[in-house]
Amino acid sequence: MRGHLRRRGANSWELKYDIARGEGGRHIVYRSFKGTRREAQAELARLLARAADGGHVDPSKLTVAEHVRARFKQWQASGAISPKTAEGYAGLIERHIVPHLGGKLLQRLTTRDIEAWHSILLTKGRKRRYGAPDGQAVGVSTRTIGHAHRVLSKSLCEGMRHDLVLKNVAAIERAPKVTADAMVILTPEQVAELPARLDGHPLGPPTLVALFTGIRRGEALALRWGNVDLASKVIRVRESLEVTRAGLRFKEPKSKAGVRDITLPAIVVETLQAHRKALLERRLVLGQGKLTDADLVFPAWDGSPQNPDAFGSLWIKLATKLGLGVSFHGLRHTHASQLIDAGVDVVTIARRLGHSSPAITLNVYAHLFRKDDGKAADAINAALKG
Repeated sequence: MRGHLRRRGANSWELKYDIARGEGGRHIVYRSFKGTRREAQAELARLLARAADGGHVDPSKLTVAEHVRARFKQWQASGAISPKTAEGYAGLIERHIVPHLGGKLLQRLTTRDIEAWHSILLTKGRKRRYGAPDGQAVGVSTRTIGHAHRVLSKSLCEGMRHDLVLKNVAAIERAPKVTADAMVILTPEQVAELPARLDGHPLGPPTLVALFTGIRRGEALALRWGNVDLASKVIRVRESLEVTRAGLRFKEPKSKAGVRDITLPAIVVETLQAHRKALLERRLVLGQGKLTDADLVFPAWDGSPQNPDAFGSLWIKLATKLGLGVSFHGLRHTHASQLIDAGVDVVTIARRLGHSSPAITLNVYAHLFRKDDGKAADAINAALKG
């Protein structure tokens, strides 16, 4: 490997060196440098050493926008991301990455650029949702910034793999720490009163199932009678239902831990027994025939899947009317709180909720464990053993 200096001006130099290519070939590389001869010699020595270690990448005019969009298309084409995830990625790329970093050359992206990008997103990452008179912008949440950062970092990591960049600057400059939103859950008194308050309401059965099992909204709406065993008092979570731009989609849980069997307390068994009876009577009136294992437990009137977003809106209206002030997902948090208060170990809670690791459970519900330090210590010990 050889190098050569050539003066281009008073303090300007052309650095020329050759690197090895496959099958014995050589490739000549040119770089411009400003500084003294000694500094130019030092820079040439650094470039030669880096090339010797396999750290050379060819100069490129590829921009951040071009690279991230290209990687995104490849992820879609290869099926590496689900349609719902693709929608989220597209929004992050076009709203938060491209407008602020898209015009920069990929190879010249620095940690300082990443730091400045975070600051912009935090302070004026989007326009006011309902529009201030002066068009004043507001910041996006730290959680959204974290999501956008991970998409950028994923694309840069693949850029390294394809010799487009030397390093992943997004892995060096980390995203801001996520500021946790206040977790709103039902009080013990509200939990005790809820079955009676929901008696006869169409949302009563799915609400009580979610509250006393901790399953997610999409998991509840994807539940089929073939995965409900009332004799053994178990439901088997095998699918989830999500909304995409192409329509509703059933999918497998994100992780192996999401595939789980959940034991049912007596109130859920009784609720599902009564719900099944009411559902059979409704199907008889509508001429839909008997229930099969493939039929949904909580379908729309015609037996089709319910739209999770529309279902969530119905719940918000009901919760507001009842003065509960919690989202449907808040029922899952309430269930976790019940288990923590009952002294259930964190490994069991994690498995019931479908978390891939007890560490996730501890992270999400750390503030609930802190109410009782002894209980938190027991939970951590159980997590380490699990």
